[in-house]
Amino acid sequence: MTATSSPWAGKGSTQVPGVQTRALAAKVLAAVLGKGRSLKAELAVALPRLEDSRDRALLEAICFAALRRRFVYEQALASWLQKPLGPRDVDLRGLLMAGFAQLDALQLPAHAALSATVEAARALGRERQAGLVNAVLRRAQREGFVEARAEDAWPHWLLQQVRHDWPEQAEAIIANSLQPAPLWLRVNRQQHDREAYAQLLAQAGIGAVSEALSADALQLPQAVPVGSLPGFAQGAVSVQDLSAQQVADALAPAVGARVLDACAAPGGKSAHLLERDPTLQLLALDVDARRLQRIRETFARTGVGAKATVQAVDAADLAAWWDGQPFDAVLLDAPCSATGIIRRQPDVLLHRRPADIDALVALQARLLDALWQVLRPGGVLLYSTCSILQRENAGQVAGFLRRHPDASVQPLPAAFGHDQAGARQRLPAEQGGDGFFYARLLKSGDS
Repeated sequence: MTATSSPWAGKGSTQVPGVQTRALAAKVLAAVLGKGRSLKAELAVALPRLEDSRDRALLEAICFAALRRRFVYEQALASWLQKPLGPRDVDLRGLLMAGFAQLDALQLPAHAALSATVEAARALGRERQAGLVNAVLRRAQREGFVEARAEDAWPHWLLQQVRHDWPEQAEAIIANSLQPAPLWLRVNRQQHDREAYAQLLAQAGIGAVSEALSADALQLPQAVPVGSLPGFAQGAVSVQDLSAQQVADALAPAVGARVLDACAAPGGKSAHLLERDPTLQLLALDVDARRLQRIRETFARTGVGAKATVQAVDAADLAAWWDGQPFDAVLLDAPCSATGIIRRQPDVLLHRRPADIDALVALQARLLDALWQVLRPGGVLLYSTCSILQRENAGQVAGFLRRHPDASVQPLPAAFGHDQAGARQRLPAEQGGDGFFYARLLKSGDS
């Protein structure tokens, strides 16, 4: 790792390589563990502060490992510290968790992990606690950590819900959700076919495996920085999980169709649809105006920006945006609990509450009912989530069908996962993909 100066540089902190990376990891973990912030959002701010891609990869690895093993590390802190850490010690707690992750989950050389993490305490203005950090990490090095059950990381209410919804698969879901996710690529077929791009990867010394479930998908057995992917900056390839790529297959709009992506940010699914068919008339909406820039950046990099319209609006507020012209196909990749992507967002287990599910189910129903109105007779609405909870998925679709007699489920094939009365559910890590739900809803009437 490179030796870089820390934004919180203290005495001696610039003399040890990797100090800034550890200090940033402590700050990220403090925000997630102590302030309820999103890991994804915190990393988006922290990662650009590191110039070296190896440092950025290490920062991510430390944070993910610390959160996946959070329960074990918190037990160790409770046992090893004579006095519990207080509310003002969130950054110190984050630093100790980062140190544990380096020694335990990541198996970094102890001398490097110890020296850089102790120096990071000084860089964070914790000069007086540097000795404590050193002592606790050396104890961790000597004694190691207790083995933990994967279920210990889960809140009890969510554990019970998963076991109720998926009694035969629950233990695999729980175990797989705490494992690192593979890196999936989506090849932009406007620039390369998959086989040609795989050859470019091979020439760059990067191994890749094709996946039959999606015509554009490649899995990398060994993750690499996106900047090292041939043509990434020019939009030749994007990072997108297999399950998310299959949304385009499940919607399958006709050539040149008028398509709505109702909750489009960050834009990957819309871009995939346009990469497959540049003649689509696509409108991408998102309720968060700040996220529209992400959509535009995605569209610009992949070269589909001129073929789509982007608007910041609540998709359920039809009076605010709909011109009355019906759509041939609607994609509702709905806001959800994210329980199918815990391996990519381990802080879901920390932040999610039962009341969140009630609110999300109500929002999903509101969106479904509103967007059904903009779909032409004979058109298709694809309802998808990255949830594994029945209330958000099969239960949500069942309720929608009761409210709308002109709706029916058009069955999807087994390539999309477990059958759910014609809809499909993939569970985390099945075929290497994230947990994902797909329901293809057909509107009766003349096409």
